[in-house]
Amino acid sequence: MASLTVENYLKAILQLQLAEDQQSVTTGQLAAAMRVSPGTVTSMLKTLADSGLARYTPYAGVSLTPAGRTLAFRMLRRHRLLETFLAQTLDLTWDQVHEEAEHMEHAVSDVLIDRIDAFLGRPVADPHGDPIPSADGQMRRDTATLTPLSECPPRRTVQIRRVLRQQSDFLRYLAEHQLEIGREIEVVENSAEAGVVTVRVGDHPVTLGRPAAEHLLVEPLPTATVQSPGSAPAAQRAARNRQNRPAAPQSKGARRTPPQPRRGKRPGS
Repeated sequence: MASLTVENYLKAILQLQLAEDQQSVTTGQLAAAMRVSPGTVTSMLKTLADSGLARYTPYAGVSLTPAGRTLAFRMLRRHRLLETFLAQTLDLTWDQVHEEAEHMEHAVSDVLIDRIDAFLGRPVADPHGDPIPSADGQMRRDTATLTPLSECPPRRTVQIRRVLRQQSDFLRYLAEHQLEIGREIEVVENSAEAGVVTVRVGDHPVTLGRPAAEHLLVEPLPTATVQSPGSAPAAQRAARNRQNRPAAPQSKGARRTPPQPRRGKRPGS
């Protein structure tokens, strides 16, 4: 049975591979993700290699073996399903679920995770929009087509689908400004020179720095056709003209039909 530390390293390697779309992860990348020194990472990578869970070459990086990849996907599945469960059933906010799931993922069984998955209706993504692996290690949602908000042009309506930066303070800031998963927003300004992206959330403008906007992945929505005041179809305009047209005056020579007397009741009837 793998230790908690081994499981955390395997999950971190897998997440970096998926995020960077690369097979090999450098020691520096892993040290930054785990928030430890490169020397500590090197020591652990040797342990993973000796256990048959990773392939490690000094100065070249590390990749997962089939056994290591299977265990890493299992941990990723546990973590994201637990986050979803905590958010949907216990109403924890999306800035609270990560730390709780970190503690729980090492203690739960695969049987319990499968029950949670079924109970939740087999969700495709967690509260941050991260795709959830199925039991066989297949991602249920393809996020490769999503676009960073920082690359969206003005006057474009998009839907927030994933948040890559998941520090609690950043998530709370997004929630305070209603920039949450599933929210539709309009890009008002995207200025590379000023380094800001301004969006409209409902009736409220929100300005983000471009580095922050890079961590919001969005899906562009079809552009709606908005009719100008004079662009109504011809049939509709003709109908309104007929309704508003005054009655034509009657010519002098036309015969007028005298009004018929109203027939009242006879006395005594």
